[in-house]
Formats: sequence, structure tokens, C-alpha cells
Amino acid sequence: MDGGAQEMNELIVIFLSMALINNFILVRYLGLCPFLGVSKELGPAVSMGIAVTFVMIIASLATWLINHYILIPFDIQYMYIIVFILVIASLVQVIELFIKKTNIALYSAFGIYLPLITTNCAVLGVTIINMMGSYTLLESLVAALGGGLGFTLVLAIMAGIREKLELADTPRAMKGAPIALITATLLGLAFFGFVGIV
Repeated sequence: MDGGAQEMNELIVIFLSMALINNFILVRYLGLCPFLGVSKELGPAVSMGIAVTFVMIIASLATWLINHYILIPFDIQYMYIIVFILVIASLVQVIELFIKKTNIALYSAFGIYLPLITTNCAVLGVTIINMMGSYTLLESLVAALGGGLGFTLVLAIMAGIREKLELADTPRAMKGAPIALITATLLGLAFFGFVGIV
């Protein structure tokens, strides 16, 4: 197998691992607040997933550059969590201001979701995974894309299920959070079947 094909296989493995096998919500338990809070309706869930995916990719790019060109050369890698949090919070604010100035319709569509991403631990999680895995820039971006799409997929599936559960004959004591948590558990068991893919 030549180098190009091997690199492509590694990228596919990273993508599938982040999207399905090591899903942020169902396996790593990151991003549970938006998972339970935004997954009541399909539209907002998909919007949140797209916004998180976009921020994950931008944050992975920025933190990879900062890690390799500032933290490692100056031997201050121990500062990575503080630096990454500041970078993510700043990026979200800049992206929010940029969207507000250039596309008011998109800004209105995102609504509260962009500020919520600042506190989403899945975004910080992908940057730390990239650093701990010693990923190249391309691998970091693929990992962020896979993680974001996996996040979006689980949010969309959960939202679809919860919309149907609203119409189901559920016992009163199980309505709301209890049935959502049971559903999330069953969804996690279903995703466990992806473990043997790679």
C-alpha cells in the first residue's frame, strides 16, 4: 500500500472513530447539556449540530496552530487548557459578530445557539483529543469534522425520537427527562454496535 492510500485510510479511521465509535455524546459523555436541552425538536437540534461542527473545525485549526507555534516552542504546554478555553470563547464571539454583521438571517436562525457553544465541552474535548493524539493539522480537521457530524447525527436522531415520544402514550411519571434519559441509554447501546467497524 502506498503512502497516499495509507494516509487516506488513517483519515477514514479517524473520521469514523470520532463520528460513530467514540461519539462525543454517547461514548465520551461530552456535550450532554445541548443534547438534552436542544433535542426536543428536529430543526433546532440540526441547527445546533451544524453550529457546533463549524466551531469545532475552526477551533481545531486555531488550537493546533497555537499549540505547535506557541505552546510547544516556548515549552508552556501545561497552559493548554486555559489557552484552548480562551481561544474557543474568543472564536465564538468573533464568529457571532461576523455573522451578525454579514448575514442577519443566519444570525437570527442560529439565535441562542452560538453563545451556547462557548460552554459546550465537546468543542474543548475535540481540541484536547487532537493534541493528545498528536494529530497533524489535516488529521485534526478530519477529527473535528467527524466529531461534529457525529454530534449532529445523535442530536437529530434523539430529536426525531423525542418528537415521536411526545405523541406516545407514556406514563405521566416517565414524561420529559426520564424517558429522554432511557432513550439516550438505548441509543448509546445501539451505537455500541459500531465498535467493530475499525
